[in-house]
Amino acid sequence: MQAVVDTHIHIWNFSKAEYEWLKGNTTILNRDYDIRELNEERKKVGIQKGVLVQAANNYQDTDWMLQVAADNDWIKGVVGWLPLMNSIETGRTLGEKYYSEKYFKGVRHLIHDERDPAWLLQDQVIESLQIISDYQLPYDIVGVLPEHIEATLKLADKLPSLKLVFDHLNQPPISTGHKFGRWGELMKEAAGNENLYVKISGLGTASKNSNWSTSDIQPYIEFVLEHFGVDRCFLGGDWPVCLLAGSYSKTWTNYFEVLDFLLNEEERHKVYYKNAVDFYRL
Repeated sequence: MQAVVDTHIHIWNFSKAEYEWLKGNTTILNRDYDIRELNEERKKVGIQKGVLVQAANNYQDTDWMLQVAADNDWIKGVVGWLPLMNSIETGRTLGEKYYSEKYFKGVRHLIHDERDPAWLLQDQVIESLQIISDYQLPYDIVGVLPEHIEATLKLADKLPSLKLVFDHLNQPPISTGHKFGRWGELMKEAAGNENLYVKISGLGTASKNSNWSTSDIQPYIEFVLEHFGVDRCFLGGDWPVCLLAGSYSKTWTNYFEVLDFLLNEEERHKVYYKNAVDFYRL
């Protein structure tokens, strides 16, 4: 079984942090999710290393993830949160607290919950992201609209040293079957910047179909592999959000089926393992 890094795992614990987006949520997501729930299933599909990704715009969520990472050998990194609207505090917190943390490997903000899809282009946010880049940390883009890609393209021009990754391929139009529309035009443009990467993740929920299959997702995976290349793609399971569209193992089985068909052994090693290790410096 080949080595795989899952670069997109969430945990949440309502006694440790507040998760605004889960208030009033009526789905299966509205409960605590403990990393131990994932242990058996991730072993079955060959996940050897994992990265925890922020689920709340607060320090408490990040501190909880760092604690869990320290207590679980297979978790190798945390993509945490910083107050990007305050560059002075961002710099101070990185310098005095998080940069020395063994597992702090990247930064994210829930931009898809912000009203302005160009939230990233505010002066204070750009100043904060420059600080993050100076510390050689990457930034995760959790976009769901074409406008989020447009903002990312402008951001990449302003901060040419910052490495960025589109979580969940920035919501490709799987549910409508469009191949590939505005999303495709913008992602093709994004692929021209060597500091922009894509995370093949969240495709089950993007399909908005609990019976999603490899035929639903293969065109979009082929698209990003063609344009970004095998050196700038890696994988994420998006647990527990993925459970809205089926089991964790179903997610990985579908990804593997597509990628094993499209890639040779050397290419699979890059997409399954090496690219993630390099991007997050695991």
